[in-house]
Amino acid sequence: MLIVLSPAKSLDLETPPTTKLHSQPDFLDHSAQLIDRLREFSPVQIGELMDLSDNLSALNVARYASWSHDTAEGRQAVMAFNGDVYGGLDARTLKPGQLDYVQSRVRILSGLYGMLRPLDLIHPHRLEMGTRLSNPRGKDLYAFWGETITRALNKTAAEQGAETLVNLASEEYFKSVKPKLLDVPVITPQFEDWKNGKYKIISFYAKRARGLMARYAAVKGITDPQKLKKFNVDGYAYDKQDSTDKTWIFRRRTE
Repeated sequence: MLIVLSPAKSLDLETPPTTKLHSQPDFLDHSAQLIDRLREFSPVQIGELMDLSDNLSALNVARYASWSHDTAEGRQAVMAFNGDVYGGLDARTLKPGQLDYVQSRVRILSGLYGMLRPLDLIHPHRLEMGTRLSNPRGKDLYAFWGETITRALNKTAAEQGAETLVNLASEEYFKSVKPKLLDVPVITPQFEDWKNGKYKIISFYAKRARGLMARYAAVKGITDPQKLKKFNVDGYAYDKQDSTDKTWIFRRRTE
């Protein structure tokens, strides 16, 4: 079993990592090409491209300017990303063996880096997969990455002996994967909460639940995806009746 996650917009660059173990991204040459393209933009243009405030635009232009192909001074991705998913994963409290599981069984899809291992060193940046950044390979990042991410997932699945890909990424990021070219089937867990008389996906809770499920898999050392059906963290439970072979529904009712 292999798990994919989305990255996070917000970064924690202050809290010390809980491990010195690290690895390097596989596609730094590709990343450098994107950085070169981004360096062509002014702060105003970056703000328009990414819908950012003036302050964030200036910050990220400075980050592109200082980005280095040498990752020696970077921070592990799973220790840097600080969004809802990563609050659920809470990597800093994982034990060494659990971090080993995450490093081998979890991959993070990235607009800038393509695909990351959790302990890959990254530099601060902002580049969402859905950004329409024209580049020599096409009109956006989906064109830029093409089949690269899919081939990398196939290679990783083969190396790990994984027979299933568990998609815990957002739709925006999973669009960078070409399921028809994958060597393994895809299962997508979906998390729903009861609100206003019906079950629905509430973004904040769903993102956190994706991280919680990745953590659950790491803590229990799960390699058989069927065991994820027992996921019961924060009140969620598998709904067999409304699930399909490809989409697994997990629901909770707090009202």
